[in-house]
Amino acid sequence: MRKKTIWVIDDDTIYQIIVNKIIQKSEMFSTATSFKNGKEAIDALTHLAKQDELLPDIILLDINMPIMDGWEFMEEMTILKPSMTKKMIVYVVSSSIAIEDKNKSKMYPDILGYLSKPVNINDLTLIASND
Repeated sequence: MRKKTIWVIDDDTIYQIIVNKIIQKSEMFSTATSFKNGKEAIDALTHLAKQDELLPDIILLDINMPIMDGWEFMEEMTILKPSMTKKMIVYVVSSSIAIEDKNKSKMYPDILGYLSKPVNINDLTLIASND
């Protein structure tokens, strides 16, 4: 199985450290990149839109962030999507247990799942093995 690239978009620095250690431990990903809000990640996607090899295979997206939250990120990604040929899979990773958030995530075809924080190594193994 080819190792995939993963982006973590989350404003919680401590959570980013933890999830990046789990990503490394899983040995399922070739690279992991972190962003502290949706705006940073959208700027990177915009910049890399024509460079498929640099775009992520998987995005772990928090929904509650300052500057640009996860839902705003998804709206911007939907606008950018026609300019990208690579298929990217998004998993919402949130501490929110609100049913509205889970239902809203189902409205986006690029969101494959909704996971509760913290993500564990089993979650990452399942995510990496989904094609």
